[in-house]
Amino acid sequence: MKPPFSALSSNTYRALALVGLCILMVLVFIADTVTNYAIAAAVFHTPLLLIAIRFLSARLVIALTGISMALTVVSVLLTRSGDYDVGLINTGISLVAIAVTAYLGLKLKSVQAAAHETREHLLRLSRLTTLGQLSTSIAHEVSQPLAAINSSAGACQRWLEASPPNIEKAQAAAQRIVYDAQRAKDVLDRVRSITRNEAPASSAFDLNLALTELLSLSSGEMQHHHIDLRLALQTDLPPVYADRVQIQQVMANLLLNAIEALSPPSSSHAACISIETSFLPGDKPQTGKVLFSIKDNGPGLSGTQLSELFNTFWTTKPTGLGLGLTISRTIIDANNGHIWATHQTDGGAAFHFTLPLAP
Repeated sequence: MKPPFSALSSNTYRALALVGLCILMVLVFIADTVTNYAIAAAVFHTPLLLIAIRFLSARLVIALTGISMALTVVSVLLTRSGDYDVGLINTGISLVAIAVTAYLGLKLKSVQAAAHETREHLLRLSRLTTLGQLSTSIAHEVSQPLAAINSSAGACQRWLEASPPNIEKAQAAAQRIVYDAQRAKDVLDRVRSITRNEAPASSAFDLNLALTELLSLSSGEMQHHHIDLRLALQTDLPPVYADRVQIQQVMANLLLNAIEALSPPSSSHAACISIETSFLPGDKPQTGKVLFSIKDNGPGLSGTQLSELFNTFWTTKPTGLGLGLTISRTIIDANNGHIWATHQTDGGAAFHFTLPLAP
């Protein structure tokens, strides 16, 4: 059932409120004029003005305030009973009360309007910031497969232009282009699903196999930077239950960070990246899960950096966006895992994440 005044337009509602207030003011005027009690009956104009401030514009409130004060003065002139001096005092009290009530009420309404406008402005800024973060996130995630496509396309062209053409390697480069194009599409599909608050497309899969596929695509990048890759993958690792595409994206982010941490190479030691997978037996929160760890022997992380790493837009890279680790943490959390970073005692940084076992 609709409220009694829900069908009225705002203008009609204000008009009815104005008429009602005028009638009540007249009644106050009559009571103030005809009664012979030595009371300031005109102060009852103040609650009427407070009601007017709630529903009417500032201009109408000022007009009603003027009418109230005029009625109060006319009332004391028309009153024939009571003490004249007391009537003058009561009239003065009523006029001051009416004027102060109207002033404070309008001031409060002005402050409330300014606060409302500020909230609306902050809301618009928040929406723009969210849109900017989403756009930056898409650009960050898609930039990796697009860069890989560009690199593979250049390699494919060089193999075809060689004399004689190396068809086998050109076909391999073309396959990498197809794979990375599909990866870019999967990234966009994932971002779209995140904006729709959809749950990850979880399934059981072999984490070692997913890692091996990713490393086959990154081998050229590591060879280019003369990085030694060491793997310690548990052979009988049980399958994990997560979104395979999302987890591969996290591993790609961590591997890219490790490669960038080793660039430029150190003159004191050879660049090295170690990747381990293992099963953590037990029933504690971070046990009974599969553990993935990636370590590099780069400059490492300070205590401050460890505490800030996963914050949005925080980065140590001159051209970084500060989104890769934030996105990685969001993905791992959404897949019921946990991600963290540590500093290695012998130098370098290490990143770890856990994933639940397949049921």
